[in-house]
Amino acid sequence: MLKFLHRESKSIIGAATIVGVLSFVSRIVGLVRDRILAGQFGAGDALDIYYAAFKIPDLLFSLIVVGALSASFIPLFLAHHSRAARRQKAWDFTNNTLHLVGGAMVLLSIGLILFAEPLAQLVAPGFAEYKQVRVAELMRVMFLAQVVLAVSMIYGSVLQSLKRFLLYSLAPIFYNVGIIIGALYFVEPFGLTGLAWGVVLGAGLHLVTQVMGIAQTDYKFQFRPRPFDKDARTMLGLMGPRTLGLAVNQVLFVILTIVASTLAVGSVTVFQFAYNIQFFPVGIIGVSFAIAVFPSLSEAIETEKMDKFVELFISTVRQVLYLMLPMMLLFLILRAQIVRVVVGAGAFDWAATIATADTLAFFALTFIPQALIFLLARAFYALRDTVTPLTTGAVSALVGILAAFALGESFSVIALAMAYSLAAIINMTLLWIILRQRLGTLAESQLLTTIYKLSAAGLAAALVMQLLKPVALSLISLDTFFGVLAQGLFAGGLGLLVYLIVCSLLRVDEQKRMLEALKRKVLRRVRPAEALDSLDSV
Repeated sequence: MLKFLHRESKSIIGAATIVGVLSFVSRIVGLVRDRILAGQFGAGDALDIYYAAFKIPDLLFSLIVVGALSASFIPLFLAHHSRAARRQKAWDFTNNTLHLVGGAMVLLSIGLILFAEPLAQLVAPGFAEYKQVRVAELMRVMFLAQVVLAVSMIYGSVLQSLKRFLLYSLAPIFYNVGIIIGALYFVEPFGLTGLAWGVVLGAGLHLVTQVMGIAQTDYKFQFRPRPFDKDARTMLGLMGPRTLGLAVNQVLFVILTIVASTLAVGSVTVFQFAYNIQFFPVGIIGVSFAIAVFPSLSEAIETEKMDKFVELFISTVRQVLYLMLPMMLLFLILRAQIVRVVVGAGAFDWAATIATADTLAFFALTFIPQALIFLLARAFYALRDTVTPLTTGAVSALVGILAAFALGESFSVIALAMAYSLAAIINMTLLWIILRQRLGTLAESQLLTTIYKLSAAGLAAALVMQLLKPVALSLISLDTFFGVLAQGLFAGGLGLLVYLIVCSLLRVDEQKRMLEALKRKVLRRVRPAEALDSLDSV
């Protein structure tokens, strides 16, 4: 079992499969979490307070931890670890990063805890004073979780660098389990603050999972902070633009939340639920492939194999397109059914369901640009360029903010999804153009052939899903959870089947590679002694 948990993935599809499957499980657990929260509290004051309290802690975590690690840690770690003679430097760099990032998180958290009430007024200016006080209470507890997550993510980045994706991908599942425990068991003794203590528990479970992974390496913790080390200075230099880029994106989301707080009661919750649901496919596919390919892109740059870099990048883009197109159609056509199944319970009534579904529709239209942004950004990080993603992110966020204010009065909460989606389209387009100019080519001719084939398959699938919705209505009662679920599975499942059939008839290479990988990973019968070795055959 230990050998299974710590084995290295040998290919992009193999790594993405592990990350994607466990991300899917994590999203399912996350949707269960949202359904529990919606059923207990509905789209009202309680969840508005909870989600508003999350904004600043999430911003802190994204800026300090994700900003430092995704842009700079993995390339620098691999530069040392890939050479046996310099492997100890990789572990020294890990310890130094732990001291720098962990220490910064502790200091910032303490400072922000002291100023929680002004921060609450900043993120929720439309809330009544008593709601802002509750936001501050929850926010103070959530800052503790971010310190724990900072340590956990540093160890998780080591596991990514070593292509040991299993335990890395299990951690978010346990994080959501902690939040669910908080919702079910902490609210009664602690009140609404119990939800925040659930977040702290989830962060602790996240850390324990990553520590299990790091314990099976040559890493040894040593307290030797060296803030002026060359690697530390290089990391901080790369971290600066990346941190600002994430700040821009987070500021966009925070401002959209601020706008939502000035709209009808429940708008913050509707926007958050729609975003959570739409990130389900984007996270499973877009983020998983970006995480899986990032170490390989970094290795191609380290060995100066630019042709290999382009090949890895464009093949991953094609795989993402193949998987994201049917998801876009599914979530667009069956949005009401999806929302009803995920959060349509208890106090979350039909009006809230429709508002969330309409918001989800505009998110769904940009599933592909959103997914490709993660991949494009990591291509630049592998090139040790964090300035370009910052610049394109700032331009696109500015457009999104202006669009939110311009459209908010006319379209209410739906305008926020419109603004976010517009920003995503602009960001992806700018990143693609600049990367192509940098590399000279992105093999677009191969990409166009794939797009033509996938468009035909997608059109056929969309027609089937749309035509089968009324058929399902005549056969299945929609008065229950299982009735709505059955309608979605019936129309969506047959639509996806048609997509697979048309892709097969058109000989879509991406489907062939995916099916071959699944056959080797799942369908091929192996003897127990061969089981572990077969996992790395894709």
